[in-house]
Formats: sequence, C-alpha cells, structure tokens
Amino acid sequence: MSRFAAPIAEQIWDMKYRFKDADGTPRDVTVEDSWRRIARDLAQVEKAPEKWEEAFYEALEDFKFLPAGRITAGAGTARRVTLFNCFVMGTVPDSMAGIFDMLKEAAVTMQQGGGIGYDFSTIRPRGADVLGVSADASGPLSFMDVWDAMCRTIMSAGSRRGAMMATMRCDHPDVEDFIAAKSDPARLRMFNMSVLITDPFMDAVKADASWDLQFNGKVYRTVQARDLWNRIMKATYEFAEPGVIFIDRINEANNLSYCETIAATNPCGEQPLPPYGACLLGSINMARMVSDPFGDNPQLDVEALNKLVATAVRMMDNVVDVSKFPLDEQQAEAKAKRRIGLGVTGLADALLMVGLRYGSDAAAEQTEAWLKAIARAAYLASVDLAKEKGAFPLFEADAYLASGTMQQMDEDVRDAIAENGIRNALLTSIAPTGTISLYAGNVSSGIEPVFAYAYTRKVLQKDGSRTEEEVVDYAVQMWRDLKGDAPLPDYFVNAQTLAPLDHVKMQAAAQKWVDSSISKTINCPEDISFDAFKDVYMAAWDQGCKGCTTYRPNDVTGSVLSVSESADTAPGEVAAQATAEEGGEVVYMSDPLDRPEELEGSTYKIKWPDSEHALYITINDVVIGGHRRPFEVFINSKNMEHFAWTVALTRMISAVFRRGGDVSFVVEELKAVFDPRGGAWMRGKYIPSMLAAIGGVIEQHLIATGFIAGEGQGLKSDPQAKVVGLDAPRGKACSSCGQYDLRMVEGCMTCGSCGHSKCG
Repeated sequence: MSRFAAPIAEQIWDMKYRFKDADGTPRDVTVEDSWRRIARDLAQVEKAPEKWEEAFYEALEDFKFLPAGRITAGAGTARRVTLFNCFVMGTVPDSMAGIFDMLKEAAVTMQQGGGIGYDFSTIRPRGADVLGVSADASGPLSFMDVWDAMCRTIMSAGSRRGAMMATMRCDHPDVEDFIAAKSDPARLRMFNMSVLITDPFMDAVKADASWDLQFNGKVYRTVQARDLWNRIMKATYEFAEPGVIFIDRINEANNLSYCETIAATNPCGEQPLPPYGACLLGSINMARMVSDPFGDNPQLDVEALNKLVATAVRMMDNVVDVSKFPLDEQQAEAKAKRRIGLGVTGLADALLMVGLRYGSDAAAEQTEAWLKAIARAAYLASVDLAKEKGAFPLFEADAYLASGTMQQMDEDVRDAIAENGIRNALLTSIAPTGTISLYAGNVSSGIEPVFAYAYTRKVLQKDGSRTEEEVVDYAVQMWRDLKGDAPLPDYFVNAQTLAPLDHVKMQAAAQKWVDSSISKTINCPEDISFDAFKDVYMAAWDQGCKGCTTYRPNDVTGSVLSVSESADTAPGEVAAQATAEEGGEVVYMSDPLDRPEELEGSTYKIKWPDSEHALYITINDVVIGGHRRPFEVFINSKNMEHFAWTVALTRMISAVFRRGGDVSFVVEELKAVFDPRGGAWMRGKYIPSMLAAIGGVIEQHLIATGFIAGEGQGLKSDPQAKVVGLDAPRGKACSSCGQYDLRMVEGCMTCGSCGHSKCG
C-alpha cells in the first residue's frame, strides 16, 4: 500500500525529492528508499550509526518529520550542493572592489542552491561624494540592479532560480527610493525586499515626530516619521512590497546578541542571520501528531511529540557536520554556533482536528502552548546533545541566558543550560513549507490557515493529454474518510474567509516560542481600506511580531488563485477558481492552437566561434486579439552534430509556445545554461553557451514584437490573462508546470499543482 496520502504527494516526491541518475533512472525506487538515504547519511557522524539510522528513519517515516527540501533532495546523493537553506552574506563594503567581491560570493552561494540575504544599508547614498575619483555615488539601488541581473543568470541547484532578500535601514538616505523600487514591474524581480524598522522609528511614528535620514553620521535630510511609514504602507498596499522587519526587536531577543549583530534575513524572513550566517530547516508535521482526530477526545500526543522533536534536533545538528558549504566563512559561522531552525507544518489541520477555529482566541492559545512544548523539547534535547558532544563553541552561559528569548524560558530549562551548556545556539523557526506540505499529503502549510479545502488541478499524462484531479486538504480528506458526506463544521475556515487581524493574532502567538522568526503571509482582500491595511502592520508591532508580510492582489504582481463558494460544492467546502481582470497582452489557451496556414516570422543567424556552420533560427508568431506572440521555432544547421538536440529543442520550445501564457521563462532558462567547455564573446557580451545564444536571439525577437519589455526583463506589462476557450478567466501561469494555480503562501508565490516557488 502506498505511503502517499494523495496522488499529488507522490508526484511531488518524484519531481522534487526522488534521487535519480543523470539520465532520469531512479535510485530511490520507493519513498522508503528516500527516507533510508537521508537517515543513513545523517547518521554517519554518530558513534553508533546503525542505531541512529533506525531512529532517524522512524522519524521520517510516514512524513512525521519533514527536513527541508535541500536535505530531502540532497542528503546521501554525493552531489556538491549545500543542505543549508538560508544564508545571509557578508557585510557589503562601501567600495567598488568590495561590492563586486560580495557579488562573486553571492553567485557561488546561489549556484550551490542557497537563498541569500543582504543588507544594502552599508552602501553610501546616491549623490554622495566618492573620494579620490571626483564622482558622485550611484547609490545602493544601482548595485541591487547588478545583483538582480546576476541572479537571473545563475541557476540554483535543483533547477531553481536563486532567491534573494534585500534589506535597508529606515534611516538610510535612499530608503524612499528603496520603498518605491517595486512599483516598476520589471525591476528587481529576483529580490524580496524589506525595510529594517527600528524601535526609535516606531516611537517617532506614534508620536508623529521628525526623523533624520543619515549615513555615517551625516544627516542628508529630515522627514516626518509618520509620512515615511505611510510611504512604506502605501507601497506595500499597492505592490506587495516592501515587507517590514523589526530589527531592534530581533537583536534584543537573539540568544547570541552578545557575539553578533543581525541586519538581514534570508529570502522568506524566518531566519534573521549575522554576516555569513547559515541555517538549515525542518518541520514537525503537526497533522500527524494528533490522536483521535475529529473524535471524542482529540489531543496532541505529547509523548510522541517530545520523542520526535528530540530525534529531529539530533538529525539537524548532524547536518551541520555532513553538509557542504559554498564558502569557508559560512562553514566557520555555522560550526561556531550550530544554528538550526526546527518548525512546524500542518498546524491549521491539527487545530481543525481538535475542533478549533484558526484565528480564534482558543486557537491562538493552543498554538502558543504547542509551540512552547516544541521549544522546551528542542532546548532540552540540545542540552542532552551538549552533554554528549559538547556545547556550541561560542557558548557563554551568563550572556546566553541574559538574552531576551532565554529570559522567558522555563527555569528548569535555564538551569539545565547553565549546568551543561547547549549544543545549538538557536533552535526554532517557522519556515516556508509549501512543497514539503504537498509531499506530506497536502497538509496545511507552516502555520498558515488552510488555503483551500479542495481544488482541481490538471495533470499532464504521458500521452500528452491532461486529466483532472481533485486535491483535497489533508484534514478535510480525513473528515470525509471518518464522517462521510457530513458537512464540514463551522470552525473550518480558510485563507479567503479569515480576517487579516486573525492572521496577526496567530503569528504573534507562535512567535512567543520561536527563537528565530516566522515565514507567514497575511492575506488581505483586494478591497481592504488603506487605513485597515495599516492597522495590520501596527497590530503586528504591538503584539510582538518580528516582522510582517502581507499580500493584497495588485496590478504589479497580479491576482493569484483564489477560492469562492460554488453551488456545485458541498456545504462548507470550497472549490478553487482562478480570478483575473480582463485585458492584457498575454493570451492563455486552454488547448494548443492549430497552426494557421500563414504566420509572420523572422529568421536570425548565429555564428558560434569554432563551429564550422552557422545556426539559423526562425521564430514565427501568431496574432490573437490584436496582440502578437510567439507560436513556433525552427533551428537549422548544416552541422549534423547539432541535428538531434536542435530538433528536440525546436519541438519542446514550440510546444511551450503553443500552450500560451507567459512563455518568457523559456528565455531565462536557455540564457542560464553554461557550457563547461566555455562560452564565447559575441558582440561585446560573454555568452556562456550556444543554448544561451539561442535564448538571446529569442529574447531579442520577443522584445522586437513587444512581448517583453527589454533585455533581462519580463512581460512588457504585467497583465491579467485572457483565456481562449474557457468561460472562467485565469491568473498568471506557473513558470514550472504551466498550471494556473499560483497563490501567495509564506511570503512566496507558490504553485499548488507542482509546489514550485522562487523561495523553495
């Protein structure tokens, strides 16, 4: 009998986590093989590896403990990838040479699969003097553009684009430009952006006081703090960014405040890290921890939870020793502090199983109690590891116990740490779990509410046809299995029906016992008033959150999959329905179009150095609704060595083009291909491979026909889509699987059909 609770779970495993040879031949025949591979690899550093391999396997079995995707896909494969998810890079020097040294380090880190964060507050503002060269500084935003372009060309391990976080202090002279940057739909698309909000700034906002914008002690100008706060709020209201990070609160609470200062986070914000800081992630599946779900006495199995947490902490601590690191500085930082980020997923499902409405006071109290139990178990497990293997090298008992987080910890835990030390400096974090939650049977993601109780996805079959498949939330499916056709109780709520302030309440409840931070999206309705929207952020500040990320559908990022009540659904149940405004320059087709007899097109010539024959690339376009878009590609050459792959490429690209949607990702994928034998200089640019050259030709054609805005940019506008052949309009398509199933979850646009997200 399959271990997978839903077909989508097995498909995610096969696509994302199953170990395969380069030719696609599976090494992991079953998911049990994947669990065994991970368990064996992480047990290798133990004195009794066979014993711990079995314990680790038991924790992984049936998706009880879910290591993050980096670990699940990479452990035991001998691939040169890091098992760490999160990095904050070194402090960016305020010099040209230093800035580009940092750019190189970022490229190396992303190439091995790490998401990175940077604080750009250390770069002097635009217009400041540059000593010695009689010039004005171009400012941090100009260098962020360079980072953004680099990220577009670096393919992260596992065929993922790199993800980056950029932060800037609220007192930097260029902060207003930083706030407004995402109003341009084509700029800084590879970054998530957040403003570092200080305690004095929030005091000034509440007092409506003035606020100095300064750099290196020089005040460049003075603004009203409330006006600057409103600018941040307005940009976020209209463009979904920037987020806010309450940086003083983070540093005050940090267990390591005595030996590090934090100024940035990883891309999704759950890991505030010092320069060269690194953290790995994993999640306890709360949906598997409830005994007698929906029964007469449903409750969390505390004994099973404590055992699972202890094993998970040991596994994650071993990852520090097993993993490779892109940079020596990252390895030194990780081993000096041995940070881990143990979190949860399936929280909303677990609350449903015990009869609690997500967002209610009772659910918030229960969440706080559960997260405290996990924190206690994790800290005590790390103390036991310190007894056995030693405390983390930078441990100082008095300073550690004086930190903001540790002052609220129970006395028995504090006493144990004081006597024995602790193995891991920080232990808890709520990470994005969009993909691993699908892999675990579509449990609710992280501490987010259930997004949709059920939705329909189209699945591509081997013969090219598509079948429809219902994807049901794990707790909803359990209710169906136990209760049959009985309607869902009224305590079932989802992300679409939840008030924004209920989101804040749940985040604040969880934050009390999370020593790092939380990746969470507060979904806001499109028609929320600006004043009500601002109240969400002020509530996050007042209730003790370390940051706040919201999502409200907007013209720049577009609409995402939403859900609505339907006459065809059972009472209390919802069906997914994509929503979008009419118009736009992109036409999505429900089925491939037949080829017209005549098409407009252009032919381009590529002469690759050291190749005897040129390539000729013909791109033909179709015109729909007055808009021109690519329809097919032909690649021809007299060089027979190129024949097989050019034919394959022709067919694949043409098939993608004929499906419609935003196909500009084809350009990005081709341009990111590097030839290990070396690239070539063409027209003053270094082109890393012949495939990248083909991608460049397609890109220039799409620019010339008005389909995309410019080189290295996306669509000419960021439209909502018009669908040909379907009654219901659609939002943007997933760049990985092409399905119209995007949703904002935990700060990242995530596909419900394949789990793809920029953040992992």
